[in-house]
Amino acid sequence: MSNLVRALRPLAWDFLSTLVFATLVALHVDARAATALAIGTGLVQLAAVRLRGGRIELLQWAGLGLTLVFGGLSLATHDPRFIMAKPSLIYLAIAAVMLKRGWMLRYIPAIAQGHAEDLAVGWGYAWSALMGATAAANLIVAVWFAPQWPAFMAIAPAASKLALFLVQYVSMRIVIRGRINAAQAAGLQAAELQAA
Repeated sequence: MSNLVRALRPLAWDFLSTLVFATLVALHVDARAATALAIGTGLVQLAAVRLRGGRIELLQWAGLGLTLVFGGLSLATHDPRFIMAKPSLIYLAIAAVMLKRGWMLRYIPAIAQGHAEDLAVGWGYAWSALMGATAAANLIVAVWFAPQWPAFMAIAPAASKLALFLVQYVSMRIVIRGRINAAQAAGLQAAELQAA
Protein backbone atom coordinates (compact mmCIF):
# COMPACT_ATOMS: atom_id res chain seq x y z
CA MET A 1 0.00 0.00 0.00
CA SER A 2 2.87 2.39 0.73
CA ASN A 3 4.13 1.92 -2.86
CA LEU A 4 0.68 2.90 -4.13
CA VAL A 5 0.64 6.05 -1.98
CA ARG A 6 4.17 6.90 -3.13
CA ALA A 7 3.04 6.53 -6.73
CA LEU A 8 -0.01 8.79 -6.27
CA ARG A 9 1.73 11.54 -4.28
CA PRO A 10 3.46 13.36 -7.19
CA LEU A 11 0.28 13.43 -9.29
CA ALA A 12 -1.74 14.80 -6.38
CA TRP A 13 0.97 17.45 -5.86
CA ASP A 14 0.77 18.47 -9.53
CA PHE A 15 -2.98 19.00 -9.34
CA LEU A 16 -3.15 20.29 -5.75
CA SER A 17 -4.97 23.55 -6.55
CA THR A 18 -7.48 21.72 -8.75
CA LEU A 19 -8.04 19.11 -6.03
CA VAL A 20 -8.55 21.85 -3.42
CA PHE A 21 -11.10 23.56 -5.69
CA ALA A 22 -12.96 20.31 -6.48
CA THR A 23 -13.02 19.27 -2.81
CA LEU A 24 -14.34 22.62 -1.63
CA VAL A 25 -17.02 22.67 -4.33
CA ALA A 26 -18.03 19.10 -3.41
CA LEU A 27 -18.33 20.24 0.22
CA HIS A 28 -20.67 23.05 -0.96
CA VAL A 29 -18.26 25.81 0.05
CA ASP A 30 -19.19 29.16 -1.50
CA ALA A 31 -17.81 29.28 -5.07
CA ARG A 32 -15.97 32.57 -4.45
CA ALA A 33 -14.26 31.21 -1.34
CA ALA A 34 -13.43 27.90 -3.06
CA THR A 35 -11.94 29.72 -6.03
CA ALA A 36 -9.91 32.10 -3.86
CA LEU A 37 -8.58 29.28 -1.65
CA ALA A 38 -7.68 27.10 -4.62
CA ILE A 39 -5.90 29.94 -6.43
CA GLY A 40 -4.07 30.83 -3.22
CA THR A 41 -3.06 27.19 -2.77
CA GLY A 42 -1.74 27.03 -6.32
CA LEU A 43 0.24 30.24 -6.00
CA VAL A 44 1.77 29.19 -2.66
CA GLN A 45 2.60 25.77 -4.13
CA LEU A 46 4.39 27.24 -7.16
CA ALA A 47 6.22 29.76 -4.97
CA ALA A 48 7.38 26.91 -2.71
CA VAL A 49 8.71 24.98 -5.71
CA ARG A 50 10.61 28.06 -6.93
CA LEU A 51 12.00 28.86 -3.46
CA ARG A 52 13.37 25.31 -3.21
CA GLY A 53 15.07 25.86 -6.56
CA GLY A 54 12.81 23.40 -8.34
CA ARG A 55 11.37 23.52 -11.82
CA ILE A 56 7.64 24.06 -12.16
CA GLU A 57 6.33 21.20 -14.30
CA LEU A 58 3.73 21.53 -17.05
CA LEU A 59 1.05 19.68 -15.07
CA GLN A 60 1.54 22.04 -12.10
CA TRP A 61 0.98 25.03 -14.39
CA ALA A 62 -2.03 23.21 -15.88
CA GLY A 63 -3.51 22.60 -12.42
CA LEU A 64 -3.24 26.26 -11.48
CA GLY A 65 -4.44 27.36 -14.92
CA LEU A 66 -7.51 25.14 -14.70
CA THR A 67 -8.31 26.57 -11.31
CA LEU A 68 -7.92 30.16 -12.52
CA VAL A 69 -9.92 29.71 -15.72
CA PHE A 70 -12.71 27.46 -14.55
CA GLY A 71 -12.94 28.96 -11.09
CA GLY A 72 -13.31 32.37 -12.72
CA LEU A 73 -15.87 31.09 -15.21
CA SER A 74 -17.85 29.49 -12.39
CA LEU A 75 -18.06 32.88 -10.74
CA ALA A 76 -18.94 34.72 -13.95
CA THR A 77 -21.68 32.36 -15.15
CA HIS A 78 -24.51 30.82 -13.25
CA ASP A 79 -25.78 28.72 -16.16
CA PRO A 80 -26.23 25.12 -14.95
CA ARG A 81 -25.43 23.78 -18.43
CA PHE A 82 -22.01 25.40 -18.24
CA ILE A 83 -21.46 23.98 -14.78
CA MET A 84 -22.40 20.50 -16.04
CA ALA A 85 -20.31 20.78 -19.21
CA LYS A 86 -17.34 22.34 -17.41
CA PRO A 87 -15.78 19.00 -16.41
CA SER A 88 -15.62 18.06 -20.11
CA LEU A 89 -13.57 21.17 -20.82
CA ILE A 90 -11.30 20.38 -17.88
CA TYR A 91 -10.84 16.76 -19.00
CA LEU A 92 -10.06 17.90 -22.56
CA ALA A 93 -7.49 20.41 -21.28
CA ILE A 94 -5.85 17.72 -19.16
CA ALA A 95 -5.97 15.25 -22.09
CA ALA A 96 -4.18 17.81 -24.27
CA VAL A 97 -1.46 18.33 -21.65
CA MET A 98 -1.07 14.57 -21.29
CA LEU A 99 -0.39 14.23 -25.02
CA LYS A 100 3.10 15.58 -24.34
CA ARG A 101 5.40 12.63 -24.96
CA GLY A 102 7.06 11.39 -21.80
CA TRP A 103 5.11 13.43 -19.27
CA MET A 104 5.00 10.40 -16.97
CA LEU A 105 8.78 9.88 -16.95
CA ARG A 106 9.21 12.04 -13.85
CA TYR A 107 7.01 9.63 -11.89
CA ILE A 108 9.29 6.62 -12.48
CA PRO A 109 10.90 5.60 -9.18
CA ALA A 110 14.69 5.31 -9.11
CA ILE A 111 14.67 1.50 -8.99
CA ALA A 112 12.67 1.32 -12.24
CA GLN A 113 14.67 3.87 -14.22
CA GLY A 114 16.20 2.34 -17.29
CA HIS A 115 13.49 -0.32 -17.38
CA ALA A 116 10.22 1.61 -17.65
CA GLU A 117 10.59 4.60 -19.97
CA ASP A 118 8.81 3.01 -22.93
CA LEU A 119 5.99 1.88 -20.64
CA ALA A 120 5.62 5.34 -19.13
CA VAL A 121 5.31 6.93 -22.57
CA GLY A 122 2.61 4.46 -23.61
CA TRP A 123 0.69 4.82 -20.37
CA GLY A 124 0.87 8.60 -20.72
CA TYR A 125 -1.07 8.32 -23.97
CA ALA A 126 -3.50 5.88 -22.32
CA TRP A 127 -4.19 8.48 -19.62
CA SER A 128 -4.77 11.13 -22.27
CA ALA A 129 -7.24 8.81 -24.02
CA LEU A 130 -9.06 8.16 -20.74
CA MET A 131 -9.38 11.89 -20.11
CA GLY A 132 -10.76 12.40 -23.62
CA ALA A 133 -13.24 9.55 -23.19
CA THR A 134 -14.31 10.93 -19.81
CA ALA A 135 -14.86 14.35 -21.41
CA ALA A 136 -17.07 12.83 -24.09
CA ALA A 137 -19.02 10.72 -21.60
CA ASN A 138 -19.59 13.71 -19.32
CA LEU A 139 -20.89 15.82 -22.20
CA ILE A 140 -23.26 13.06 -23.34
CA VAL A 141 -24.64 12.58 -19.83
CA ALA A 142 -24.89 16.35 -19.19
CA VAL A 143 -26.80 17.01 -22.42
CA TRP A 144 -29.01 13.94 -22.80
CA PHE A 145 -29.24 12.47 -19.29
CA ALA A 146 -29.12 15.55 -17.05
CA PRO A 147 -31.05 13.99 -14.13
CA GLN A 148 -28.42 11.23 -13.89
CA TRP A 149 -25.47 13.63 -14.21
CA PRO A 150 -24.76 14.06 -10.46
CA ALA A 151 -24.60 10.28 -9.95
CA PHE A 152 -22.42 9.89 -13.04
CA MET A 153 -19.98 12.54 -11.82
CA ALA A 154 -19.88 11.04 -8.35
CA ILE A 155 -18.90 7.59 -9.63
CA ALA A 156 -17.65 7.29 -13.22
CA PRO A 157 -14.65 9.66 -13.39
CA ALA A 158 -13.10 8.50 -10.13
CA ALA A 159 -13.82 4.82 -10.80
CA SER A 160 -12.33 4.94 -14.30
CA LYS A 161 -9.19 6.71 -13.09
CA LEU A 162 -8.75 4.31 -10.19
CA ALA A 163 -9.23 1.33 -12.50
CA LEU A 164 -6.67 2.61 -15.02
CA PHE A 165 -4.24 3.50 -12.26
CA LEU A 166 -4.48 0.01 -10.74
CA VAL A 167 -4.09 -1.71 -14.13
CA GLN A 168 -1.08 0.49 -14.93
CA TYR A 169 0.47 0.02 -11.50
CA VAL A 170 0.14 -3.77 -11.48
CA SER A 171 1.16 -4.28 -15.11
CA MET A 172 4.17 -1.97 -14.83
CA ARG A 173 5.31 -3.71 -11.64
CA ILE A 174 5.12 -7.10 -13.35
CA VAL A 175 6.90 -5.97 -16.53
CA ILE A 176 9.56 -3.93 -14.73
CA ARG A 177 10.26 -6.70 -12.23
CA GLY A 178 10.66 -9.11 -15.16
CA ARG A 179 13.02 -6.72 -16.94
CA ILE A 180 15.11 -6.17 -13.81
CA ASN A 181 15.32 -9.93 -13.18
CA ALA A 182 16.31 -10.54 -16.82
CA ALA A 183 19.00 -7.85 -16.63
CA GLN A 184 20.37 -9.36 -13.42
CA ALA A 185 20.34 -12.87 -14.91
CA ALA A 186 22.16 -11.61 -18.02
CA GLY A 187 24.74 -9.94 -15.79
CA LEU A 188 25.30 -13.15 -13.82
CA GLN A 189 25.58 -15.17 -17.01
CA ALA A 190 28.15 -12.73 -18.42
CA ALA A 191 30.12 -12.89 -15.15
CA GLU A 192 30.10 -16.71 -15.23
CA LEU A 193 31.34 -16.73 -18.83
CA GLN A 194 34.19 -14.37 -17.94
CA ALA A 195 35.14 -16.50 -14.93
CA ALA A 196 35.24 -19.67 -17.05
